[in-house]
Amino acid sequence: MSQSTAASTAAPSSKPTVAFAHLGCEKNRVDTEHMLGLLAQAGYGVSADESDANVVVVNTCSFIQDAREESVRTLVELAEQGKELIIAGCLAQHFQDELLESLPEAKAIVGTGDYQHIVSVLERVEAGERVKQVSANPTFVADEHLPRYRTTSEAVAYLKVAEGCDYRCAFCIIPHLRGDQRSRTIESIVAEAQQLAAQGVQELVLISQITTNYGLDLAGKPQLAELLRALGEVEIPWIRVHYAYPTGLTEAVLAAYREVPNVLPYLDLPLQHSHPEVLRAMNRPWQADVTSGVLRRIREQLPDAVLRTTFIVGFPGETEEHFQHLLEFVAEQRFDHVGVFTFSPEDGTPAADLPDQVPAEVAQERKDRLMALQQPIAAERNAAWVGRIVDVLIEQENPSTGEMLGRCARFAPEVDGEVRVLPGEGGLCAAPGTMVPVRITAADTYDLVGEVVGAKAMVSDALAARQAGA
Repeated sequence: MSQSTAASTAAPSSKPTVAFAHLGCEKNRVDTEHMLGLLAQAGYGVSADESDANVVVVNTCSFIQDAREESVRTLVELAEQGKELIIAGCLAQHFQDELLESLPEAKAIVGTGDYQHIVSVLERVEAGERVKQVSANPTFVADEHLPRYRTTSEAVAYLKVAEGCDYRCAFCIIPHLRGDQRSRTIESIVAEAQQLAAQGVQELVLISQITTNYGLDLAGKPQLAELLRALGEVEIPWIRVHYAYPTGLTEAVLAAYREVPNVLPYLDLPLQHSHPEVLRAMNRPWQADVTSGVLRRIREQLPDAVLRTTFIVGFPGETEEHFQHLLEFVAEQRFDHVGVFTFSPEDGTPAADLPDQVPAEVAQERKDRLMALQQPIAAERNAAWVGRIVDVLIEQENPSTGEMLGRCARFAPEVDGEVRVLPGEGGLCAAPGTMVPVRITAADTYDLVGEVVGAKAMVSDALAARQAGA
């Protein structure tokens, strides 16, 4: 989904304003924020409104067909408005020559490992040069010293702990576009987390391609457990980890989830499929032997764990029998949140050339069936929270009704549901960016409803619970 940046600064007379259009994932968002920070530091104005500027930096996505189409559509629309384009991100890395050839308005192409050069790229464009700043094998990873202009709310920030990926899943183009894994040091990550805490961040989301492999390139073994324990010393109430592969959920990592108070028991596991033959074709043969055991250990050691996963249906060679195996797996495991994608062939990946491609209409029908199976499970998982008092991070408010929108720990930003919060007794409410205790009073398939709880009600509930247990 395209998301305009929230940044806007006045441009000094000596420097023009540059507009930004951001597309794609949260990892791409962090790259956008660094480009914003670098340009603002250099004296440029930056804006989310394309009408403010002649030059627009478009940070593109090329992960799946829909993302590519959205990126191309955005570029064409801006070109038709007469904008000069600086094209960054995964689409730029993937189709650099095609973009320069087909879009005269493209004044520069900036690769995924080259966004730190955005100021010099813009200066060269201003001097009349057409620039292609693309490293064939990206090696750069930003750290806490690179300027950053955040585009999320004050309360939420993403922190990239590593860049690139060493896995070679047959369907995925990302290693080709972003290079091999390169991790930041624990000291660097903690330093940036402390900077974000000083800015009032309440929720820190750790991101990379495979976060459970964090540190493998530095120490010869993953260091996620050590990182989580170090971040436990940072004064941020919620630390959430995205993209936890089953092989990386070791006893040490699960212990850190269990023992570090501000690490949320929320695990985003991109499993992609359940059938061993499909996983083998995906070049993920290791997963079939570990997934069920890991899920069992998670539930034993983290009984309150929230489990999110994603699946690909319609992968080349997926039969109805394979798909039935996936349906049974999802019915058995009862995940809290499930995302489903239909297979998208990516040029340059092995899966694009595999035989037995599944017709698009069959893949879509399987996606619909899988989501229809998951919806009542999601509703049931949500309903289990009714009656509980949970912390909710307030993100929006409606002054006319007094209602607020926020999230509890079971919902990650932008990908999961929300909590609709009603004022409590005496009109108790809260401002965006604050956390408040909320009693959950209702649930539906994706969202929760609750009301703010005052101190008196919390004491009464605690006493009642004690008496009930006596």
